[in-house]
Amino acid sequence: MRKKLLYELKSLYRNSLKIYGYQFGGSAKTVCIVGAIRGNEVQQLYMCSQLIRILKLLEERDQINQKLGVMVVPSVNPYSLNTNTRFWATDNTDINRMFPGYDLGETTQRIAGGFFQKVNQYQYGIHFTSFYLEGNFTPHVRIMKTGYENAEIAKEFGMPYIMLRNPKPYDTTTLNYEWQIWGTQAFSIYTPGTERIDKVQANAGINAVLRFLASRGLLTISQDGGFRSRIIEEQELITVRTKQAGILFLNCKCGDHIREGEVIAQILNAYEGDAMEEIKSPCSGRIFYQCSNPLIYSNTAVAKIIRNPEAEYFQQ
Repeated sequence: MRKKLLYELKSLYRNSLKIYGYQFGGSAKTVCIVGAIRGNEVQQLYMCSQLIRILKLLEERDQINQKLGVMVVPSVNPYSLNTNTRFWATDNTDINRMFPGYDLGETTQRIAGGFFQKVNQYQYGIHFTSFYLEGNFTPHVRIMKTGYENAEIAKEFGMPYIMLRNPKPYDTTTLNYEWQIWGTQAFSIYTPGTERIDKVQANAGINAVLRFLASRGLLTISQDGGFRSRIIEEQELITVRTKQAGILFLNCKCGDHIREGEVIAQILNAYEGDAMEEIKSPCSGRIFYQCSNPLIYSNTAVAKIIRNPEAEYFQQ
């Protein structure tokens, strides 16, 4: 293992911001794995730290291909991790909305630009990132549809789902999107947990990456086959929204098979406790996402469902 300083930003009032990478195997730019870009992504930081620990052991046992290289970057934003703020503390900007960066721009543009110069020539890029909605969801691989994506390679992670997303304008400045535009096959790994560590889900993400590295010939290890991944377009998800505001009481959880018309949640009057609304599933399928906030507004996404007409035959 070789620890490398990838980028440093000098500061007048505190220690410099330093972004470190951990190199395994050879010096080839084969796979780059990036963790926390935002300051509350503790789960993603943890996953990288455990991956580094495992790769150190594998390297000691000579189980890493010395002709290929793996770089792991635990954090791109240690300042915000230290202050427990999701975005850049000074101006509340998101580094993962600043790629490919600009070396004469604002602070977060300079950080993104300096870092991207070090990671933009890898064959494969993997980003442990957090979900854009607050709540629980099914672990999956997400790929931006840029015209350069390869969903078939993503099957080598062995995760339950591969989600293809049509990029919105604000997605075009993310690491995943820019990696692809600059010639890297990019994959984002989503597991439940951001500000808290969920060891079970973290291990699922770590094992998926080890499975991918082994499949690509970087590791000589035995791995289980994982899941037969199902490829889904994000617009295929059926979003179920509330009509009333109040206390949310869920009758299902992520991964549950549900039938059309089944009551998946209730909205209770926050003062009087009466049920004001029963939320029924508009289709048969499987719960992909569920809201976790017990107090909910009207017209809020309470669940996202993967449509599957045969789901009514599955037993919980």
